[in-house]
Amino acid sequence: MSRLLRRLLSVPAPSSTTLQRDTVRLRLAEDAEIDVLRVRDPRARRIKLSVDERGARLTLPPRASLAMGEQFLQQHRQWLQEQLQHYQGTHLPAPLVPGEPGQLPLRGELLPLRWEEGRFARLQLDDHGACVQWPARAGRPALQRLLREFYEAQTRADVGHWLPRYLPGLPRAPSRVRLKVMSSQWGSLAPDGSMALDLALVLGRPAAFEYVLVHELCHLIEANHSAAFWREVEQRFPDWRAQRDYFQSEGRRLKAMLRQLV
Repeated sequence: MSRLLRRLLSVPAPSSTTLQRDTVRLRLAEDAEIDVLRVRDPRARRIKLSVDERGARLTLPPRASLAMGEQFLQQHRQWLQEQLQHYQGTHLPAPLVPGEPGQLPLRGELLPLRWEEGRFARLQLDDHGACVQWPARAGRPALQRLLREFYEAQTRADVGHWLPRYLPGLPRAPSRVRLKVMSSQWGSLAPDGSMALDLALVLGRPAAFEYVLVHELCHLIEANHSAAFWREVEQRFPDWRAQRDYFQSEGRRLKAMLRQLV
């Protein structure tokens, strides 16, 4: 791997930002109540309500009052109920249990997963699928760390494979590539040229992942979604519409699978 790719794909230092969390009870109907995770986020700029397979989350910026958050929940109660019902129908693979055969999502497939005893936790791909070497006393947090490290390595390998193909046609390279668990987006490009990619991309089909990479790289040319921007995407990735449709149908499930795993 070249020095440029090593720099772009290097692992960033962890953030020191601290979030404040609690829960608030919300009545959706006469006979239904849910707990909403309420998060005070110093980086947030507006009140935001989101839903995933874990439930509902209300994000408050530093200056928003609790009363404002309660009012926001009431205003979006119907939307929240519809989103929760949608997630109840999302089909996910069975959660991985140490020692029990399972399925590992990767690049649009479910690979057979088996377990072997080992001194250290290790996950490798082979001709039969995937194999975990697992210490007898390791617990769930160790498995989540192992899976995250595995998916990050696989994601960086894919980016390192595709990126050299598109760099020659760009005014500059991204200043850095960061991997994140993103709630709604699949990628973003910051004003400083740093690119963020959702770790769930490596769970889906490779063509869709490559499209997102091309999409974000084209923002180095056009920092918007104008007709000129889409011409740049079309020139580099003519099949982009099919991949966008793929995210419309499978995106929610991919993000839910990642959160279940890591």
